[in-house]
Amino acid sequence: MKFERISKYPEAILPERATTGSAGYDFASAEDITVKPHEIALVPTGIKCKLCSNSWLMLALRSSTPRKKHLMLANGIGIIDSDYYNNPDNEGHIMFQVYNFSDEVVTIAKGERIGQGVILPFETVYNDKAIGERVGGFGSTSAAAPVVND
Repeated sequence: MKFERISKYPEAILPERATTGSAGYDFASAEDITVKPHEIALVPTGIKCKLCSNSWLMLALRSSTPRKKHLMLANGIGIIDSDYYNNPDNEGHIMFQVYNFSDEVVTIAKGERIGQGVILPFETVYNDKAIGERVGGFGSTSAAAPVVND
């Protein structure tokens, strides 16, 4: 497993853990972002992650972000699947989808740490029938293959 910069952001900050006890790798914004009141915005990190096939990357905001920035993850948590890496749409660009719950404009500066990622394993059920292959980037798993139900 490893973090890499995507080609559009050759100077993006590679995620790092702050301490030996940290579960999450801190992600920084790859550009200056302005989020209007009650708006959802994507915060680009300029980073992709090569994961083992049985793992995923969970995205969460840093614990101080809601209090200091009045931002929350619009999708609750972000899930980066192992097959998101190097997808044809965006190289596997990891982005944080944030919602500004304040009445003020919020600015995120390039290089500012905004969120964290935790790498986790996953299991499948014995009769798992997933056969689809990823065909795109952000939000594309529904386009992969039809769901097979018994």
